[in-house]
Amino acid sequence: MIRTLSILPNNEIVEGSGLDGLDLEASEWVWVDFGQPTEEECKLLDSYFHFHPLAIEDCVLHNLQRPKLDVYEDVRFYVLHAIDPESLKAREVNLFVGERLIVSFHKHKLEEVEQAWEQMIGWIRGGRDLRQGPMAAAYAVIDDLVDSYFPSLYSIEDELADIESLGEKESVEQLMNQVFDLRGRLLKLRRSVVPMRDLLYRIINSQHLQEQGMHRAYFADIYDHLLKLSDMIEADREMTADLRDSYISLNSNRMNGIMKTLTVITTIFMPLTLIAGIYGMNFDHMPELHYVYGYFTVLLFMAGLSLWMVLWFNRRGWFK
Repeated sequence: MIRTLSILPNNEIVEGSGLDGLDLEASEWVWVDFGQPTEEECKLLDSYFHFHPLAIEDCVLHNLQRPKLDVYEDVRFYVLHAIDPESLKAREVNLFVGERLIVSFHKHKLEEVEQAWEQMIGWIRGGRDLRQGPMAAAYAVIDDLVDSYFPSLYSIEDELADIESLGEKESVEQLMNQVFDLRGRLLKLRRSVVPMRDLLYRIINSQHLQEQGMHRAYFADIYDHLLKLSDMIEADREMTADLRDSYISLNSNRMNGIMKTLTVITTIFMPLTLIAGIYGMNFDHMPELHYVYGYFTVLLFMAGLSLWMVLWFNRRGWFK
């Protein structure tokens, strides 16, 4: 689906669908949104707008690229990432930004683009100065995309807090599975946040944006948000690593305790088994077998030996 937003010289807003009624010459600037476009609509990037073939190829043929900025003769091409809040998978958003034109291209329905669209309409109706509207629209899209990262990261941090509080109620195996799941989700976020951070750094330091001080300040604010996200992700990854190491150490200590207990029990019963084995042999010439109190003497000796070994192990600290 293609929809258009035209801003006329008197700040009048004209919304439409398709490109038939679009008049670029009569408008101050225009936003064209390709949302879930068909194959025929994708061809308009070349036949109608005449964008660079490499940029069109990145939009249509390549499913998911690293966020980047390519500068062509009369247009700047942005590759951005949106995040699916459920799966945390990245979804590509492409922007073509010229002096009087911005074209957004995305193969999925995105609330962030819809919010930016409504936000631009509100700014215009509120009398905001948008003489360089395409850059303002690009800012609105990128800002909403970055803001959508925060709820997903906050959700992960809440789960980390729950894991710490439930550490004594769940098994180590369950906790380890949860920790590794969180690390995987943090990695998915990191794959989008860090390239977006690098992209914003390039944007705010580009020569074109430095000539527009107002827009540079706004993009610098988005860059600050991405720095905060990067720091939060790294801190959470370190926390999951600490939790992982703690649970591994705890599990090792438990296993050591179990092995020590089994070793003590085995060591106590080894001499008893030896004595029982000797007197369990069916030889005729064993003088001790004919003693009247031999049975009770051996049992008493075995009990005394066991008690002595327990006291000796306790003195050496094996039961601590």
